[in-house]
Amino acid sequence: MKIRFFLCVLFAFHLNIYMLPAQQSMNEMWGQSQVKGKNGTTRRAALFDEANYAMFIHWGLFSQLANEWKGKTYYGIGEWLMNENMAKIPVQEYKKVVKDFNPEDFDAYAIARLAKDAGMKYIVITSKHHDGFAMYDSKVCDFNVVKQTPFGRDPMKELSRACKELGLGFGFYYSHNQDWSCPGGNGGPAKDAAGNPKTFDDYFREKCLPQVEEITKNYGDIALVWFDTPGGMPEKYAQQLVETVHRNQPGALVSGRVGYNLGDYQTLGDMEVPLENIKGLWESIDVTNDSWGYAWYDENWKSPRQVLTSLVATVARGGTFMLNVGPDRSGVVPVPAQQSLRASGKWIARYPQVIYGAGASPWKHALPWGDVTTHGGELYLSVFNWPAQGKLYVPGLLSEVSGVSLLSGRQKKLRFRKEGNWLVIDVPFLSPDPLASVIKLIPKNKTPLQVDPAQAVDPEEGIALSAKFAAVQNGAVRKSQWMEKFGEWKTAYVVNNWKDNTAATWEISIKDPGYYAVNLKYAGSGRMVWRVGNSEGTFIQNQQGADHIYTSHPIGWLKFKQAGKHRVTVQLVEGERETASLTELQLKPVAF
Repeated sequence: MKIRFFLCVLFAFHLNIYMLPAQQSMNEMWGQSQVKGKNGTTRRAALFDEANYAMFIHWGLFSQLANEWKGKTYYGIGEWLMNENMAKIPVQEYKKVVKDFNPEDFDAYAIARLAKDAGMKYIVITSKHHDGFAMYDSKVCDFNVVKQTPFGRDPMKELSRACKELGLGFGFYYSHNQDWSCPGGNGGPAKDAAGNPKTFDDYFREKCLPQVEEITKNYGDIALVWFDTPGGMPEKYAQQLVETVHRNQPGALVSGRVGYNLGDYQTLGDMEVPLENIKGLWESIDVTNDSWGYAWYDENWKSPRQVLTSLVATVARGGTFMLNVGPDRSGVVPVPAQQSLRASGKWIARYPQVIYGAGASPWKHALPWGDVTTHGGELYLSVFNWPAQGKLYVPGLLSEVSGVSLLSGRQKKLRFRKEGNWLVIDVPFLSPDPLASVIKLIPKNKTPLQVDPAQAVDPEEGIALSAKFAAVQNGAVRKSQWMEKFGEWKTAYVVNNWKDNTAATWEISIKDPGYYAVNLKYAGSGRMVWRVGNSEGTFIQNQQGADHIYTSHPIGWLKFKQAGKHRVTVQLVEGERETASLTELQLKPVAF
């Protein structure tokens, strides 16, 4: 799917949105072209800025193959099966698959209802992916679901109608640069069936632009058009597409992956949730398992807790979360994905203010026990790691709190007190909500809560400090991305290229003095000697092994004599520095 082509190649309210007046549907909201979003910018569509949660759908001819070709299974993202990095299926052979594609069980209302039950506010679905096959009734190219399959229906018409009736926004994914079956398209044949040479300009004029005209004219009001993998296509073409969408759909947004910073918002890398707040309008995209399109073997589903963790983290960083499902060859979303989405949707229904219209965390990063979103001047603490000792620690409060309430079950006021800059909340010993309990903080005098965003070591949970938050002397932090399977992206911030005098330092806050167990998460080869010290002059040193995957290794107990701010520094004393890659420093208080 959205692997930036060439893959680098392997490295390379109580928001009113859920309480809308009956006369104002979600689709009407999309049509409001001059609405202020919570980020203060004039929005073509307020819903993207306020809903914060959407369904992505990857469905197409590739779903029929389900990652299998001529008896062999190819592991990775199924919508790339035709590509040379997967099964390398010739165009004419791939086109024969249409005769078997008959998703008779497709039910547009069932999918739209699933999105609504999941708490999602709009749907974006593949109208044409890189394989060039259109999942709608295209008059421009006969290689489409209506003209060439036994199914013979336009599922996009059915889904757009279902979304409108259920009050959901509706949008299209369209691969504008890559088209592996169309002559002239990026990755496609260089000549047409008659042997005539074809250029990208031919593809753009004869197929791409006319199809974008179709999807923006023939399906009523749409929420957005999600372009993908612009590659090296000339800017003038991307500009034409943006102008076409905005002309035909004044209320629709254009995704940042149209290229050249011409989109209305930014899309992060596949399967990436940021660690720090990001300003502006942006989205994070992820999958319910490992593949975007349906893969017969892929049963590695995200649990409701995993879904909510990524959703809350994205909203807390200031973004919108779009989560993908891949209907199977019959047109049905796999049951485990349905169950996980509905379970997490019930949680959202219990705490809608945590998600809809919610603002970013004032800490600008996650906290050891969970994350924080804001709404109407109040703070909502989503506690995924519930404290076992009956005390929740909220660090860095520089202003006063007038009230604290537990929202799980019946709203209940909780006792709290300040200990320095730490807010200590007395909570039940057991989490009232099995997925994540929610606590509301009300700032005194309704003024914005001021916080110290320093990384704070939780007195019970400890902390895992990403290399992203380190200051590096004689070195640098870089963003590392790799694929576990083809197209299954992982992201980590790392310190590598170690030298004798390289040092990574984190600024932290300690509530209680004492011993803290130190682990380092790193990859490399051979044995490595690490030295970890603090700003009080105390240090520990130890040798541990290394592996090619990132693994956590114990270093020892580091003593902190005083509470307050500290610096913790990590150095690589001995070992194969050229292979060492440190991604995380972990601290956990030692209880006696």
